[in-house]
Parts: sequence; structure tokens; C-alpha cells
Amino acid sequence: MSAQASSSQPSGFGSSGALSHVYIQYPPLRCTISGARNIFYDEGTKQLIVPTSDQVFCWKTTPFNPNVTPSSDQIGEGPVLSIRYSLDLKLLAVQRSTHEVQIQNRESGDTFSFKCRSGSERILGFFWTDSPTCDIVFVKTSGLELFSCSSGIRSLQLVETKKLNVSWYVYTHESRLVLLATGMQCKNLTGYQISSVGIVRLPRFDMAMAKSEVNSKPVLAAEDVYIVTVYGRIYCLQLDKIAMQLHCYRFYRDAVIQQGSLPVYSNKIAVSVVDNVLLVHQVDAKVVIIYDIFADSQVPVSAPLPLLVRGFSRANAAASQLMGQNIEGLEGKDSNHGETIIYADEWVFLVPDLICDTANGVLWKIHLDLEAISSSSSEVQTVLEFLQRRKLEANKAKQLCLAMARTIILERRPVPMVARAIDVLVNCFSLSIKTGKHHMGSKVERSSTTSGSNVNSALDESISQADTSEKSPKQESGSGTHDKSIVKSSSITSESEDNVSSAQNRGKSVNVDLSSSEQNGGNLVGTDVSGDEAQPSVVRLQAPGSGSTSLRTDEQQESLVTSAAVSPDDLCSFVFVPVEEEMAGDSSYLVAIIVEFLRRSCIHSFSANLERLKVPLNIYVLMIQLLARNENYAELGLFIMNKIIEPSKEVAMQLLASGRHNFQTRKLGLDMLRELALHHDYVLLLVQDGYYLEALRYARKTKYRNNVPSWHSFI
Repeated sequence: MSAQASSSQPSGFGSSGALSHVYIQYPPLRCTISGARNIFYDEGTKQLIVPTSDQVFCWKTTPFNPNVTPSSDQIGEGPVLSIRYSLDLKLLAVQRSTHEVQIQNRESGDTFSFKCRSGSERILGFFWTDSPTCDIVFVKTSGLELFSCSSGIRSLQLVETKKLNVSWYVYTHESRLVLLATGMQCKNLTGYQISSVGIVRLPRFDMAMAKSEVNSKPVLAAEDVYIVTVYGRIYCLQLDKIAMQLHCYRFYRDAVIQQGSLPVYSNKIAVSVVDNVLLVHQVDAKVVIIYDIFADSQVPVSAPLPLLVRGFSRANAAASQLMGQNIEGLEGKDSNHGETIIYADEWVFLVPDLICDTANGVLWKIHLDLEAISSSSSEVQTVLEFLQRRKLEANKAKQLCLAMARTIILERRPVPMVARAIDVLVNCFSLSIKTGKHHMGSKVERSSTTSGSNVNSALDESISQADTSEKSPKQESGSGTHDKSIVKSSSITSESEDNVSSAQNRGKSVNVDLSSSEQNGGNLVGTDVSGDEAQPSVVRLQAPGSGSTSLRTDEQQESLVTSAAVSPDDLCSFVFVPVEEEMAGDSSYLVAIIVEFLRRSCIHSFSANLERLKVPLNIYVLMIQLLARNENYAELGLFIMNKIIEPSKEVAMQLLASGRHNFQTRKLGLDMLRELALHHDYVLLLVQDGYYLEALRYARKTKYRNNVPSWHSFI
């Protein structure tokens, strides 16, 4: 394990009032073992491995649990340069030198060795695969060697070789991609994706490197190259220390395309990915810059802020020492304890979201503070788009979206701006319906094109407030302008690491971001998943003011919510209704907002295969109440006649209640009951109003005989 970031300046973990968008949570996972030689991270099985003279101790890191109990295995004495378990956890491979790797059967204890055939070549490393053709790959200075391995046979069978003069390599199990560096400057890279559906060779490509002098030839180091997986797409990030840029390359099946560069402000950086968000740690500056490369922009999501620790208090500081040193708690510096080093020399950033302090034997997990990020930007539409793409904390992202929607309405922001914000929420929810990833709370119904056209045209003709709004462009679900240049190239995507144990079933594909399909062509695994399409479910939140629920209920709800998509029911229950209770005075502003919501629901319904989102009846009822409160009966009549407010029994009853002081509105309610063939309610209301003969004629005409009231006896 080699550190990718270092610093020699001590820095406190933060104090009261410190701001951060990225943090590590206390307590960390401790892996301190007496006699430990080193700390290794096995990305394939998601384990932290600590070898001693004759044993190895392993801690599972997924799911992250600081209190996890380690397992152990016996190994022979000798040096340990690298150590990895097979994906089915039956075999253990230990690299003893640059020429030998020992493989041990965990059940039988049998051991056999793999050695270089030539003294001129060296083993740079190895990794296990879930490929149906091979089990383990050795990266040597002469290229790749792929072997199959059987637990009952004490030998390896050579499957294939890839001859290449290799200087160094970079591999991540998350992407199943290995990059081999060749050439004098090590900037010529060749890639292979070795996955459960086969082996794909990428075209050779060159890294862009600036020159400090005319005749200088800088050499690219392995520490300056990162493989990251974001939204199911595989990228290679390369640090150019001369140009002070982080070049971004995207892998396609038949091409590798550079897709822009990000500025860096430190000669030492580290890269992490949390919930498909790219984090670039500026080590010297001790700040983290957040990028969402799904968006069509290279602008950071928020301002650079330090990396802080959270959850540490003076109470547990007195009982334990953190990272071999005492640190400052969040409530202020403890006079009995000093400070620790942030971005220390011993910090190693592991793919995708872990930090290992090899000197002190602790493992940290990186988190995003969605609340801090959302409150740090005034661009409401951009923040909502960012939150809608989050999945790790989908419930929190959803609540923040609802809170932002309530706030901008209560602040009476311009109607066009609020409309664009609502358009983001409606668009994301309609996409979740279009992709079939929704359930629990999302409702759709078939609607004819004619009906949709009537709503759209009626809105344009009868709503004066809507005429002043600026119709925002439809939010695209693409990944940005750079993707449009590669129309015929299918992209290489990664496989999911959620359940390593599933690799025991050989040949079965495990794909990224909720997808289990394979690309057409059969060479690549995974699908190119956009942030808006990955919306598998929508769960109703607890209504404000409805009382607190138990901790168990909240945890269960959090585990069920896997999408931040906001349904029309959520907008009605947690935005429009609470806002109506808090707003005072003229209600025309809120009516205009609701109308914009209806307009955008209609627009996005056509993009979802002509399925129209079912608007909650409570929204129509609320509109009637607001219009009647301000005595806008003429406008209410236009809404009813033009089918902007859809007919229903609840709507009809509200029209009758609101029409006590307006005969025309009450008549609209009676006509709606008649139109809906609600005979009993219609006849009963006629009788209550004293229209006995008309009630009898209607009952005779419709042949309505059920529960006829006894009033006919005295007519």
C-alpha cells in the first residue's frame, strides 16, 4: 500500500461551527494487531488484511461496521508483498517476492507456488477475477498471464498470455479494468477489461503530459493515474503536475476519449468517489473539491472546504486515543489532547470511498453532507438536480428536495424560477416511471393524447399567471455534451460490488447501479446508468406535524427508500398543503405555482410513453379552496370547463361546499356528479335543495332504484 497523498502540517479535525461538505465518521474501523507487518486492502473481497509472522487477520469493510470482528487464517512464515483472497474465499494468494506467489487452499491447507519462468521478468502484482475463462491474472514486466485454478488441483493451468513490456499497472476490481503502462515515459497505456462476460481489449492510447522544458520528457507515475467508476461509466483520471490539471478519459468499447480537464491546486492529490460524486482531495491546500461529472459542467458542485471528522466528543476522547494520537473534538480543543495530522503521509485513499491510516491501523469511511451542500448554493435548480441523483442517502436527499421546494414558495420567489425547480422534480419522477424503476407510491394512468392537449391548451388560454412564466428547457437525462460526440461507440461500464459472495456462481453477471442486463454484443458488462434513470422506488414520507415515529420505523423507512424521486403525492402532502397553511393573504401566487406543476406533469407524461402521472385529488381540492377563498369563481369555472381540474367525486363535493355563496360554482359541482354517474349523491343533493320533481325525473330516466328515499310518497 503506497500513500497517494501526504502532508507534514498538523491540522485539527474541526471545532464547533466548522463547515465541511465531506467528512469521515467517528469511530473508525480499528485493525491494530500485535506483530502486524503491514496493512493491505483486498478490493475484490472488500477486506482489510493485516498479516503477522504466521497469521493473517481480515476485517470485512462492506457494510462498514467499526465493531466488526476479524477472521484469521494461518500462513507460512516469510515476506508478504501482497495478499488477496479469491472471490469465492476458498483460496488465499500471497506474493512472497517479485518472482514467487504462493496459493493456499483454506480448507485443506495445501499450498503450491507460481514462479517466473525467466529470471529477467518480475511479477508486478496479481488479482483474482470472475471471468469464466480464468481465475487469476498475474501482471509481469513481460505482460499478462491468465490462469485457471481448481481448489482440488495443486497447480495452475495457463489459459492465455498478453505479451507487452509493462512498467507499471493500475487495476480496480470495481471496474474489472487493468491499465498497463509502456514506453519510456510510461504514458502509453493499454487496457483490458476482464469480467464475467469475457475479456475486452481497449485500444492503446497516450496520456497528455505538459513539458516544463522544451527537451524534457516527464515520466508518468502510477500514483498519478486513477480508475474511477461514476454512474456506471469507467473513467481514467490523470494528474498532470506541470499543467496543474486532472485530465479525464472515458473508456468506450472501440475508443478512449479525453473528455475535459479539471483544475488542481496541489502537486499531491487523491481521488475518491462517494455516491457517484467525484471528490478531488487537494492535499497541500487541505480541502476537498466536489464534482458531479454527470452534469454538463466542469464547475465544482460547491466551494472547496476541509475534510473533517464527525461524531467525536470529549466523552469518548477521555476513554480512547484516536489514530495513536489524541485529537481535537468537534466541541473544541481538549487541553489534555493534541491534534492529529490530516492527509498524513501514511494516509492511503482506497477505491472508492475509504481512507486507511497504515501507521495507526484505522480505516475511515468518507461521507457526503448533503444538507451542507444544498445550503451552500443559491442555484436551486442545480442543487435539486444534484440531490435527485443521490442514492446512498436517498431519504435525506428527498427530504431536502421537499424542504427546498417549500422554502422557495414561502419566500415567494418568481414563478418562473419555482416552475423550473418543480420541473426538475416532476421530470425525475416521470423518468423513474418510464424506466420501470418505481413502486410504492408512484401512480400512473393511461391518458389519451386529446385529453393532454386540452389541458395544455386550456392552461395557455385561461391562466394569466402562467403567461408570465418562462418555460424552462426540458431537463435532459444525458451525461453532457461530451457524450454526444460518441454516438456509435458503446461505453465500457463496471460491475457492481454490492455482494462479493455472488461471485461464487461462475459466469453470472453482477452489474452496476441496479442493472443486471448485459450490453448487446456480449463483450461488456453493465449498462450506462444515468442518475435520473436509477430511480427504483418512491416511499411516502411522514407528514409534517403528524407526530413522531419510533427509531425502528425511521430506520426501516430509510432502508426502503432507494430513490430521491418526489412523487406528486409527496409534493401535495409535504409542499403545497404545509405552504398553504403558512401563507397568508392573496392565494393567487400559490395557485399559479400549482398550475405550473399541472402543466409540467402533463408535459412530462408524454415522455413516459403517453402515461400520465396521476395528480393527487387533494391538489385539485386545494386549488378550489384557494380560488374560492379569494372569490375567483370565474377563474374556477374556466379550470373546471377546460378539464384543468379533473372531475371526481371529491372535486364535486368541494365545489358544492365552496359554492354555498355562489350558485354557478355549486351548479358545477352538481353537473360533475351527474357527469360521473354518481346517481345516489346527485339525487340526494337535489332532494336536500328541494328539487323533488327533478330528482324523481332523473331517477326515472336513469332507472335508479337503489336506496330511493321515502320522500316520493308525499309528492
